[in-house]
Amino acid sequence: MQFKSFREFYPYYLAEHADARCRAMHYVGSTLVLLVLAYAIFTQQWLWLIAIPFIGYGFAWLGHFGFEKNKPATFKYPAYSLLGDWVMYGEFLLSLVGVKPKRPPSAPQ
Repeated sequence: MQFKSFREFYPYYLAEHADARCRAMHYVGSTLVLLVLAYAIFTQQWLWLIAIPFIGYGFAWLGHFGFEKNKPATFKYPAYSLLGDWVMYGEFLLSLVGVKPKRPPSAPQ
């Protein structure tokens, strides 16, 4: 499958994350990534930045292999997948405060 834009890709990305437990693993990983990034900046202990991809992708991939039973989109669409992760996380955070996101998101093409 070839996608011409992120707007075309995102519905596919969401379909690959149908299991709520898989999405939860993504949210945990993304939250930890932000916490580690903040910690590294605050303490200026830059070696912590090395952990970010392992934390982010580790939790996401565990969700895919353990719950979704599919191959992460990162393997075929790395840039769109990374962007999709953060858009999905943003939608999750917005839903916590009662904001319903528009579909599809207006994102760079």
